[in-house]
Amino acid sequence: MTTAIAALRAKVASQRTDNPVMFGAVDFSIWPERLLKDQPELSDLRGPFAKDASRLLARSDLIERMEAYTMLGDTVADPYAALMPQYGFRPLVDMLTLACDKGLDAVPDAPAELVRFIRSMEATPAWVNMDLIERGASIQRNAMANFAPWAIRGGFIATFMNKYAALPMALTGTLSHKTAGRRIKETAVFFATSTLPGALQRFGPGFKAAAMVRLMHSMVRFNVLARARWDQRVYGIPIPQVDQMPAGLISDYFLSAKALKEGRKTFNADERAQVELSRYRCFLLGLPQDLLGDNPQDVVDIWNARMVTIRSGFDEATCGALLKATMETELVDTSTPAGAIRERFEKSFSKLYFLQNFCDGKEERARDFGVRIDAADKLRAGLVGVHVIGRIRAFEAAAKVPGLRRLADRRLVGKVRNYLGTLGHAEFTSDAEKYRPAPGAVPAT
Repeated sequence: MTTAIAALRAKVASQRTDNPVMFGAVDFSIWPERLLKDQPELSDLRGPFAKDASRLLARSDLIERMEAYTMLGDTVADPYAALMPQYGFRPLVDMLTLACDKGLDAVPDAPAELVRFIRSMEATPAWVNMDLIERGASIQRNAMANFAPWAIRGGFIATFMNKYAALPMALTGTLSHKTAGRRIKETAVFFATSTLPGALQRFGPGFKAAAMVRLMHSMVRFNVLARARWDQRVYGIPIPQVDQMPAGLISDYFLSAKALKEGRKTFNADERAQVELSRYRCFLLGLPQDLLGDNPQDVVDIWNARMVTIRSGFDEATCGALLKATMETELVDTSTPAGAIRERFEKSFSKLYFLQNFCDGKEERARDFGVRIDAADKLRAGLVGVHVIGRIRAFEAAAKVPGLRRLADRRLVGKVRNYLGTLGHAEFTSDAEKYRPAPGAVPAT
């Protein structure tokens, strides 16, 4: 065991003593059922990278890192969320909002836990290059404005393919049919906001959104553990660091896989800018730096190391219910003919996006996850694809023309803002009083 791994394991174990309100009943010496070792055939590693299982498992440092992060929460946001019995739900949200908007000095008698939380986000790592991050945001605005509104549902349902990772949301009921749309929109709000100019600066809206996302996750973690509905022998801890990694790094993973397929070991300039945006965004979300690969092979290996160490598992009570709710929720106003038509086309496109990117293009595998695709879906998705690709390429071409570059970017900023307007206000909160566990989702303890 390396010194770094030993220190990481000590950090995992210290959660119980440092934050007894949340983790006092958790035994971090227990090896949970979800965590695999040397059993790739039972894991979620599938597709073209399945052949890498043996190579990944031979990298003991990488695998031990995944094992540790499977049992690690957010060591600065969790203690703040654990103040709920003392302060109450709403005051914690209000104090964090004020600290993000006006600084810690504006918060009267700010708890030490809040100070530590905000200071950790303000401690910008030496590798951060804000000019490069702004460039990455300007590149990603094109996809955010033209592609994301059609694909967000498909990317979101991919998070429910594994019962071990999906269970926290099922237990809290925050992804019931009634609230699925709200959570999808909150996810979209964070990532869309982060692509706006200056959004990730200290007092930018992206910085604030990242803090609120972290508090929401910590509140879920606190409430799930406090209500004794969690079997750590099966699931480990709720929403560990490794389960937050995929949402933050999915774009990096696709860029990296593409680079490796082309025989490249490094990113080109545009890819590098986008990867640095994602890495900084993930830093603000609390992800440890050693989960943030900075070259194509590292990004893919870290992602797949998680996949090879998590036990595969899909059940109807948890994954099926969440997926169904997500597919059925309305993301736009369908009371008008135009809204109803757009919803139908968007759902079809999301299904095909899910099929191609998370099911290796195999319709039978998509059906196993409860996503059924018919000829009408393919037709609608094809039409959306032509529309989306055409718009993306038009903006890419404009970005290469000096006289049009600034105008095109201004138009994209406007489109992203309009998209945010359709998503509405994101609360980024998890109030235990509103929890309604999904039927059949509560595990035995």
